[in-house]
Amino acid sequence: MKAPVVQGTRSGGSMETVFDLAGLHRVVTRWKAEGATIAFVPTMGNLHSGHFSLLERARELADRTIVSIFVNPIQFGKGEDYESYPSTLNKDRAGLADNDLDLLFVPDLSQLYPGGVDTDTRVIVPGLSNILCGRFRPEHFSGVATVVAKLLINTQPDVALFGEKDYQQLLVIRRVVTDLCMPIEIVGMPVIRETDGLAMSSRNAYLNMTERKKAPLIYATLQAAAQRLRRAPNQISAIEAEGMKILEAGGFRPEYFSVRRSEDLAEPSAQDKRLSILAAAWLGSARLIDNVKVLVDS
Repeated sequence: MKAPVVQGTRSGGSMETVFDLAGLHRVVTRWKAEGATIAFVPTMGNLHSGHFSLLERARELADRTIVSIFVNPIQFGKGEDYESYPSTLNKDRAGLADNDLDLLFVPDLSQLYPGGVDTDTRVIVPGLSNILCGRFRPEHFSGVATVVAKLLINTQPDVALFGEKDYQQLLVIRRVVTDLCMPIEIVGMPVIRETDGLAMSSRNAYLNMTERKKAPLIYATLQAAAQRLRRAPNQISAIEAEGMKILEAGGFRPEYFSVRRSEDLAEPSAQDKRLSILAAAWLGSARLIDNVKVLVDS
């Protein structure tokens, strides 16, 4: 059966939308035969400026661009927001067409999980998946690694782009690509923020007006911790404890506030100079994550 294709007018051509793997494969095969390079940006939809910044960079890095929209059930834990995750497909399609996307891939569950979500093969990244967010969301990174591996295999990109707001996720995906010997470059893109510093996220929509005013505290606390870490790199435990205390006092329910080695999120030694401070905290019904990088000079 021929894959459904939806055309949308945009500058420089038209955006195709395909809903099945066969249709995706036809387009990718055609592009490969033409010698085109491909950049890929996977998303769960409800797109914002952060997503569009990935697409802008993708267009600079490759001849053709693919974006996927798929809300992946196996990366959500019990009681999380899979059923209520925002769906804005028509708005997303319009925005992608306006931003010169070549191909939008919108698969349903049966396309990516032909064996069913309960018995399907899983990709697991040991160690890295069990710390920080992995402590509080035990199956999350296996779900991410599995769906991203499926998407990369089928889109066959030369380069794939991910935001650094989900920094642990970015490192997990890099491990997947390295360990499974995929010839794909993974590019991390800087966090895109609102004017008050809050990292852009689809889940920010869960914040009410009062919570939204409080939300920038997470970034402000990370920035203050980064300044202190540069001055006193031997006070990591105190910096972490202070970050937790500030967030709790500000009305958050923090899960962690942690200084880690940027390379692999291991606990840093005195010799490590490239560090990251990462935080995850609940504010109302929204789970917010953020991070900042710190270069320690001495």
